[in-house]
Amino acid sequence: MRDAQPGTIYLKDYQVPDFLIDNTDLHFELGEQSSEVRSRLTMRRNPEAANSSSDLVLPGEELSLISLAVDGVALTSDQYQLDINNLTIADLPASFVLDCVTEIKPQLNTSLEGLYKSNTMFCTQCEAEGFRKITYYLDRPDVMSVFTTTVVADKKRYPVLLSNGNNIASGEEGDRHWVRWDDPFKKPAYLFALVAGDLQFVEDHFSTMSGEDVTLRIYVEPKDLDKCEHAMQSLIHSMRWDEDVYGREYDLSIFNIVAVDDFNMGAMENKSLNIFNTSCVLAKPETTTDAGFQRVEGVVAHEYFHNWSGNRVTCRDWFQLSLKEGFTVFRDAEFSADMGSRTVKRVEDVSLMRTVQFAEDGGPMAHPVRPESYMEISNFYTVTIYEKGAEVVRMIANLLGPELFRQGSDLYFKRHDGQAVTCEDFVKAMEDASAKDLTQFRRWYSQAGTPALKVSGDYNAEQQTYCLTVEQDCEASPGQPDKEPFHIPLAMALLGSQAELPLVLAGESPLAASNTERVLDVTQASQQFIFEGVTEAPVPSLLRDFSAPVKLSFDYSRDELMHLMSRDSDGFVRWDAAQQLGLAVLEDMISANQQAVDMQVDERLLQAYRDILADTSLDKAMVALMLCLPTEAYLAELLSPVDVQAIYQARTAARQAIASGLEAELWQVYSDNQIDQPYQPNAEQIARRSLKNTALSYLCLLESEQALAACRHQFDHADNMTDVLAAFNCVLDGGFGDEKARMIEQFYQRWQQESLVVNQWFMAQATCSVQGTLERVKQLMEHPAFDVKNPNKVRALIGAFCGQNAVNFHQIDGAGYRFLADQIITLNKLNPQIAARLVVPLSKWKKYIASSADLMKTELERIMAQPNLSKDVFEQVSKSLK
Repeated sequence: MRDAQPGTIYLKDYQVPDFLIDNTDLHFELGEQSSEVRSRLTMRRNPEAANSSSDLVLPGEELSLISLAVDGVALTSDQYQLDINNLTIADLPASFVLDCVTEIKPQLNTSLEGLYKSNTMFCTQCEAEGFRKITYYLDRPDVMSVFTTTVVADKKRYPVLLSNGNNIASGEEGDRHWVRWDDPFKKPAYLFALVAGDLQFVEDHFSTMSGEDVTLRIYVEPKDLDKCEHAMQSLIHSMRWDEDVYGREYDLSIFNIVAVDDFNMGAMENKSLNIFNTSCVLAKPETTTDAGFQRVEGVVAHEYFHNWSGNRVTCRDWFQLSLKEGFTVFRDAEFSADMGSRTVKRVEDVSLMRTVQFAEDGGPMAHPVRPESYMEISNFYTVTIYEKGAEVVRMIANLLGPELFRQGSDLYFKRHDGQAVTCEDFVKAMEDASAKDLTQFRRWYSQAGTPALKVSGDYNAEQQTYCLTVEQDCEASPGQPDKEPFHIPLAMALLGSQAELPLVLAGESPLAASNTERVLDVTQASQQFIFEGVTEAPVPSLLRDFSAPVKLSFDYSRDELMHLMSRDSDGFVRWDAAQQLGLAVLEDMISANQQAVDMQVDERLLQAYRDILADTSLDKAMVALMLCLPTEAYLAELLSPVDVQAIYQARTAARQAIASGLEAELWQVYSDNQIDQPYQPNAEQIARRSLKNTALSYLCLLESEQALAACRHQFDHADNMTDVLAAFNCVLDGGFGDEKARMIEQFYQRWQQESLVVNQWFMAQATCSVQGTLERVKQLMEHPAFDVKNPNKVRALIGAFCGQNAVNFHQIDGAGYRFLADQIITLNKLNPQIAARLVVPLSKWKKYIASSADLMKTELERIMAQPNLSKDVFEQVSKSLK
């Protein structure tokens, strides 16, 4: 066991910093065995602090202190205190200059926080608390300083030296050279960045709305120069979109992106020097899937948008993380919707919410969008902070409308530019701009859990009224046994037999409600909404465009769901009706499986899918989405206790029945959506490939020679990774033994020099549903291309198996659980952040049938018993066991 439980940090204990740092001057001497960091901090006591004579406490980790001086006078060891986490100096004047020299060893830093080496490149990751691994500093977001950085390194090994801001000077000293960077904008230390390496760049330019020229550069290893064009165009589109939609203009003359192979996150928005995981910036058709292209576009936009929603206005403390992340995810989602299919983007985001975020809300790590406490802040970079935070912003935008929301965002940026602020400051700006009372709405920030809406409808033919009754509830969460009602915007319509009906609430003039869609303000535990002038019994269309992140239940008949699927004008509701119909059928089949009786597929599901395939008005990408049954992850979220084997067997049987019943239609779809034009990652081509490959995935379940031939031809002749990987996955999951072995070998031989493609090769094998996959994963961990120190490799192989391959991870003998616990224990010593994220599949143990739950709990207890458990892993495991 640990020697001591890590401390808990509470929002209620927040106090302003005792000291401020006006200027930060850094000097890095980068070396192969160690590096020296000299910092000169121009500091003063904070006039807002409660204690005017407090000691200066500077966090620092894994540092060797060389020297200290105050106002040029060296301090002796008896004039300061040093422990494993902090440097403390007493008796300081009101203002002073602190000089500090530390030694660090980036080449040994496997945590990938602070300054570390990725292959031969020096790079940094300082969010959330990585800067304290570089030098002693007030490493907190509400301490904002102007930074000047000088980087010195071997000029042959590291010809490129980058940091934040503008390059203001450079020079050479023998076999070493130096570059000095100045960032004129105040920023907290978490936004500091440094890169030194043998890199090349692609360059473009952007002219801002006021006519300023901005140089855009993407730095990569020379072998990756041909994979940067999509990211560059995504950046240009993002800059223009942010000007058009938010009026936000870029504020420096240069914007740099660097691609790094070893990175714990997707990317980082450091001021003017964004550091990206290679998987989020490199893309070309031969190596990147459609989803990969879309991810690059979305992540590039996200990090660029942070320049205002995160950098110019940052968060006061880490409890306010969603202030920047939720708002920016909303912004990047709207950007992606404008660049492609709005409905498809919405459905994809909702799918993530319903599987991953709803599960988090119902698990041991449940927390509000603005948490009240944490042990390790790295554990709170969660889908709740990001995706649910974005849904909260979306609700505000919908409640205010586009014009008032833009006025609110303008006021927020104007009022708080250059400040570190709170979620409350954001909501207050929206209130002040719109004059709308958001008092009750604020509960979305402070209450954890997913609200459940139970809705029922009653039609009175004689009075031509329709009464919609809405009840809301939210289950208890850790530390929050009771919840107050939320303010929930419920977008809805009423569908008649031929068209959507006018919506007139009781007491309104008919002229006041000429629209056929409206948003109901659900603010009470139970409410009724009575509509008048309803000429026929309607089918309610509820939660249109997923207007709130809630679980909604309405007792639809299967015929009513088919009516919504075919007639509703809202794309989300059509897809959701297909999901609900599939869910109803699968629940029957799961029950039959558990009772050991034949599983039958309701013919109405097959007919509904036939109708979808025949509907030429639908976006082909939406057809592909509607043809997909609810995922195993979504079923596991809805059913309790979770019987993984029964879910898998029922869903597989249903998919086989669909493939058999619609074989002719699916072959027609596969044929009709072949593309004879050069690859483009545009909406039309992506939609056609998506539908074609969905059809192929069904057809391969029949294990026919025709299906095998189609896969073989697609794998061998496709000009893009989307089609290659689709055929590869189909063969891996099918009964094509000899062909499977050939493709596995040929795929690796063809792409072994492309690290990101090898990761896809790992992931495809890790998520294969056939028996024996765990043993294959263990074999692949010995493969020369696998490196447990590389987060991308760990996510692709270990994370994919344990998080996305339920039927093999949840083996009856518990071998999957033991395997995961072993990897967490290993990674705890190397990279605690990645280790902690791997705990999630075990954390939900209470949801599973007893035989599985007991085995999962045993492995959590084994992890907990390890000595020297990191704060990251300790928090996840201890909360899971509570």
